[in-house]
Amino acid sequence: MRFSGLPVVLLHAFPLDSRMWDDVHIDGLVTPDQRGFGSAPLGSDPPDLAAAAADVIALLDGRRVVLGGCSMGGYVAMAVLRAAPSLVAGLVLVDTRAAADSSEARSNRLLAADRVASEGVDWIPDAMLSSLLGPGAGPAVVERTRALILDQDPAAVAWAQRAMAARPDSGALLRSLDVPTLIVRGADDSLIPRAEADALAELMPGAEVVELAGAGHLPPLETPVEFTSTLRAWLAG
Repeated sequence: MRFSGLPVVLLHAFPLDSRMWDDVHIDGLVTPDQRGFGSAPLGSDPPDLAAAAADVIALLDGRRVVLGGCSMGGYVAMAVLRAAPSLVAGLVLVDTRAAADSSEARSNRLLAADRVASEGVDWIPDAMLSSLLGPGAGPAVVERTRALILDQDPAAVAWAQRAMAARPDSGALLRSLDVPTLIVRGADDSLIPRAEADALAELMPGAEVVELAGAGHLPPLETPVEFTSTLRAWLAG
């Protein structure tokens, strides 16, 4: 195996926590909660994905790893690459994008952050589930995802929205990258249009690109067996 002995660190999507990876079974898998989500403390840093990346870098403690992330986790993985590229031996990007938010998307994130700060997270599942999950997601997956969202700290959700709104474009960073990369996309992902997924792949012509049928924005939750098989095959080279 080309990554033999290296940990595989996978970063969760927004607005979930590390439990989204519970059905992904890979040797050496590490799935930390990101800042403020799950059991991780939020701290007092202003909203910036560089702070979330610093948490990951501290966790790695100088070890080289295969680093991956889904959605927001992909953004944080890119921030880790920006700060400490020597720690990343391989990269896994799942339903994420390199581009910064458009002005409209940024505005929507900030409005959502303000609403969460004032109302909490109870409204988020009804607003987001149809976008997070593909049409084939069964009731158990829907309810599991709903429960994960409702478990999150509103302050962390608002912080993450503001941090994602401020993130830089990572196109030049990925274009210059020289590490093995796997790009995974759910075939029914409505949050990352196919054109954006193609644009991400074009930044890294050597990347392996896999589209998973039956999955939307969260393949590790929706199609965990297929996602695990894809990741294992890529890790084996």
